Amino acid sequence: MRVLVVEDQEDLVSALRSGLVKEGYAVDAALTGAAAAEKLASAAYDVMILDVALPDTDGFAFCGSVRRGELPCAVGPALRILMLTARTGLTDRVTGLDLGADDYLTKPFALPELLARLRALLRREAGGGSAVLAVGGLVLDSARHRVTRSGEEVRLTRKEFGVLRYLMVRPGHVVPAEELLEHVWDENADPFTESVRVTVGTLRRKITPVGEPPLIETVIGRGYRMRHRP
Repeated sequence: MRVLVVEDQEDLVSALRSGLVKEGYAVDAALTGAAAAEKLASAAYDVMILDVALPDTDGFAFCGSVRRGELPCAVGPALRILMLTARTGLTDRVTGLDLGADDYLTKPFALPELLARLRALLRREAGGGSAVLAVGGLVLDSARHRVTRSGEEVRLTRKEFGVLRYLMVRPGHVVPAEELLEHVWDENADPFTESVRVTVGTLRRKITPVGEPPLIETVIGRGYRMRHRP
């Protein structure tokens, strides 16, 4: 999943990027509201982590502008917004939520709590449920960053894990390679590389039992689909 961190404290941005990348997220960052607006208009982010106190704008106002459609957003209302702030007052929390934020986290915070809140926001896309996704004998545990097949652990790279999670949230749906590139890779990805094809190919071999049809199938000319096996 792809995350945009909008925060002007560069040390915090660096810490968040490091922690999120280790969990398999693709991460871009913006130090100002203006930079964030440009990125939102050009890339399909799943979540925006938005600080309230930005040097060029108020985070509350920025959140409201995004939700009202005053600022272009590539994914529209599907964008999840998690607000960060040092303000602990009830009024501030209510203001952020009323303006369209999906969740609100006060500073200082622990990274595990931030990660748990991100997983909760992203589960809404899958219709709720737990942090565990299952298709047949394949099980992906987002909280533990662990994948098993018929009870045996499958070791995946961060990108393979990200692709698998994205496809498992959408079983039976065809996902274009361009969409995977948008959501699993960050802004530094080269759109003309074979990264998606190679990653999917390696992932397919790792998760498919020998002698069985592949769990991820290629739909020629359209993309990739996770076979739906309840």
